[in-house]
This record gives sequence, structure tokens and C-alpha cells, in this order.
Amino acid sequence: MILEVTDIHTYYGTSHVLFGLSLKVKECELVALLGRNGAGKTTTLRSIMGTTPPQSGSIKFQGQEISTYPPYSIARLGIGFIPDNKRIFPDLTVRDNLQIAARNRRDRGGGWTISRVYELFPALKNLEKRTGAHLSGGEQQMLAIGRALMGNPLLLLMDEPTQGLAPLLVRHLGEQVMKLTEEGVAVLLSEQNVAFTSWVSERAYIIDHGAIRHEGPTKDLLENEEIKKRYLLA
Repeated sequence: MILEVTDIHTYYGTSHVLFGLSLKVKECELVALLGRNGAGKTTTLRSIMGTTPPQSGSIKFQGQEISTYPPYSIARLGIGFIPDNKRIFPDLTVRDNLQIAARNRRDRGGGWTISRVYELFPALKNLEKRTGAHLSGGEQQMLAIGRALMGNPLLLLMDEPTQGLAPLLVRHLGEQVMKLTEEGVAVLLSEQNVAFTSWVSERAYIIDHGAIRHEGPTKDLLENEEIKKRYLLA
């Protein structure tokens, strides 16, 4: 198990947001976290990454407790985070955005390079001299994923990656995300797009009001009309 989150409680100030949340991700597995806006998906990812650490509970990465670690230490261990606002450097070129995030693998074998990112997202190579401010939403999403991969993560946290993307770009993104597990990267994906999630993930958790309500094979959960109506549909 690469990630084990057990009974975490997270607050924003005095507001209690996550209530005893638990989930697990295996190595090279793509797991979805599904729920409506405000259900607690983003807070879950931020808790794991240490930007909004839990006040209690346990978060283990490769068996190591990280719930009290600062974000930079968590990143160095091998967790990458792609927030929903992407956080691309607008004044840097595509290539510079990638280069600034480069980090060697601890085992010094293989690893992600700019060339490998261009192989995954060929469009970025043609845009490598363009600044982040002049990229479309889909191009920024590809760059955000590529930049995270340059840190050579073992686990990638993705927050609402399909938000605002055209259907054709969503399909392309899904194809590339599924390739990541073949490259040895586990993915925890926060999403509202039910169709996208049912396509790319085999297992899912459904979160509502800061707690996990259901978990299991994605297909089974999304074929349950009662679950969809209660927790997923607007």
C-alpha cells in the first residue's frame, strides 16, 4: 500500500471539514474520489499534501507517517500535487515551467525528463517557447501534469483535472492519465465528472459532508442509481 489515510479530522480555523476520513491507494493504482462541490475532496488532497494538515488521525506514505510533515518534505518523499487552479508560472515558458520542477529520482534510475514529458504530451513540445499565460486551459492542464511528473513522484494527487476542458481534451487527458500507472505512478483523482471517472479508474470512494460514504469498484458504484442521485448528481 503506497498511501494509507486513517481517521483524519481536518479543520479550517474552527470549521470542522473532514470527519474521520479514511482511504487507501495501492502502488500503480488509479483511485477516484467522487463527490459534489463542497463535499471535502480538495481538503482531502490538501490534508495529504500537508497544505491543510489534519489535527488528528494518520497519513502514511510507503509506511511512513507524514501527517505532521510540511509540504516540501512530503513532495521530496515522492508525492506530487496538481491543484484545481493548476498554478502555472505565467511568465515562464513551457520548458522553463518544466525545468524548474526537475528533481532526480532517489534511486537514480530512469525517471521523468522534459523529453519524456513531451512524449506523453506532444503538444507541449510545439509550445515549449510559449509562456504559461498564453496557454489554453487544456494546455495548462497538460503542463501542470508534466511539471508534477518532473518531480518524479510515486503518487500523484490530481484535483478536478477535467474542470473547464472541452470533451475532446477530456478524452485525451484520460488516455494520458491512464498511462501514468503503467509508468509506475499511483494516482488519487478528485473529480465530479462521473463519465470520466468511470472510464479511467477501477476503484472509487464517494465523499459527502467530509466523510467517506461508499467505496468499491467504480463501475459498481456508478451503476447504483440511488448512490448517484444522493451523492453525485446536482
